[in-house]
Amino acid sequence: MDETAVTVRGVRSVGPDTVAVEFESPDGFAAEPGQFVQVFAEFEGEREGRFYTLSSPDVVDTFELTVGVDPEGTLGPWLADRQSGDEVAMTGPFGDDYYEGEDEVVVLAGGPGVGPAVAVGARALADGADVTVIYEDDRPVHEDRLAALANAGAHVVFVTDDVAGAVQSLTGRAAGVAFVYGFAEFCEAAVEALDVAGFDVDAAKVESFGPAP
Repeated sequence: MDETAVTVRGVRSVGPDTVAVEFESPDGFAAEPGQFVQVFAEFEGEREGRFYTLSSPDVVDTFELTVGVDPEGTLGPWLADRQSGDEVAMTGPFGDDYYEGEDEVVVLAGGPGVGPAVAVGARALADGADVTVIYEDDRPVHEDRLAALANAGAHVVFVTDDVAGAVQSLTGRAAGVAFVYGFAEFCEAAVEALDVAGFDVDAAKVESFGPAP
C-alpha cells in the first residue's frame, strides 16, 4: 500500500522492553507472515522511518507488529505509548521471504526474529504443516505465543545460545523449508548450521535485520 494512516487497536507488553502493537487492517491491505512494513513518525522536525516484520499470522481485520523499546530510542518508545484510536503512518508490505503454504517449515529466530517466527509458525500450523521453531535469546519475549504453538503441536526449542547445536538435533527434518529471522550475525550462524545439517540453504528464506545494535 502507499503511505496510509493506520489506526492503532491496542498495545500490550510481550516481554522485556518489547510490546506488540495491534493495528486495524486498512482496506485492501494484503500481507503474508514474514513480510514487513515501514512505520513513520516525526521527532523534533525530523521524520524517522523503521521497518517492522508482521508478528500476526494473517491480516484479516487486524495485524500485529512486535516492537523493541529502547529507552534511548525514539520510534520504539513512541509506538509503545500509542493508544487505541491513534493513527500511525505506514507503507508496505515488503519482502519476498515469507510463508507460502509450505507443508514443513523450520523457523530459526534470533532476538527480534521471534516476531515473524510466531507469525509463520501459527499460520503454518493452521494450514496443517509440520512446524519447528528454534528461538535463541537470553531475554525471551512472546513466551505465551511460543507455548501456544507447542501446545498446538509445533516442535519448539528455546536456547540462550548455540543455535548450531539446536539445528543439529533436528533429526529427520532437513526436508523442511527453513526460515531465518534476526540480526546479521545470528542469520549467518543459522544458515551455516542449516548447511551443515543438510538443509537446502539455497531455498532458505532469510531476513536479516542488519547489525545488532
